[in-house]
Amino acid sequence: MVNGEAEPFVVGSKSFTAVAINTAAKAGQWIKTKLGDINRVDTKFSSQDLVTEVDKGSEKLIRNLILTHFPDHSILGEEGVAPGPEASAKALQAMSDEEYLWIVDPIDGTTNFVHGFPFYSVSIALAHRGEVIVGVVYDPTRDELFVAEKGKGAYRHGKKTEVSLEDQLSVSLVATGFPADRQGALVTNLKGVQALSPKVRNLRVAGSAALHLAYVAAGRLSGFWEIGLNSWDIAAGALLIQESGGQVTDTEGKPYNLAVRNVMATNGKIHAELGQELAAAEATGF
Repeated sequence: MVNGEAEPFVVGSKSFTAVAINTAAKAGQWIKTKLGDINRVDTKFSSQDLVTEVDKGSEKLIRNLILTHFPDHSILGEEGVAPGPEASAKALQAMSDEEYLWIVDPIDGTTNFVHGFPFYSVSIALAHRGEVIVGVVYDPTRDELFVAEKGKGAYRHGKKTEVSLEDQLSVSLVATGFPADRQGALVTNLKGVQALSPKVRNLRVAGSAALHLAYVAAGRLSGFWEIGLNSWDIAAGALLIQESGGQVTDTEGKPYNLAVRNVMATNGKIHAELGQELAAAEATGF
């Protein structure tokens, strides 16, 4: 009990976190068995926005496992939403009043998966009345599991994760992405790439926002930003970073919430400097 209320991490004897971990691990291992065995690749929002039967199968597996334990919970999954930013925003808005909402990306990094490039992940978050309370990112290639519970810390295989110590962009390894929205978000993000690449130690663009966020939480990256992401790309990773001592906002520095699409996530120490550079380059997306 907390302040006379039941703790939001448990219903009856069932731990949300345990279900999230088990579900992400099972989906990740199933995905791994499908590597190199893709029968069909379709495009969604653009020719760079891919989906396979493995994405859809992974989401179905995740939905079934979650609903077996929590049949009255709601699930917002990438493959259940029509392509494009407007549809994503509407889908989230429609579910924003749900008491318990699972936010799922069945394969974050589908393009990598299709090409056999080993950097993709399963991202599962649980929001309680709009606030993320559990976040899990699982990398099946490396069998790495990143887990966070609100107020209880973040962990990688049981060991607490902490953000990096770099306090200047010039000594920081920073990541971003190349958005599938080639006419809008990509153009803006490339302004940021051009402005920041001479000012950081180096940039990385590996193709899975959820895994990049997990790497910020684990201290492997000092920062990450990207324009035009969705709630299922960010939700789990954002909690990982916050519980590891880092900072997550939108690219203007406003507090993170599930509706944020233009995200900036850092160890906290380079946050202001990164935000200033993005603003100066007109690369915030606003």
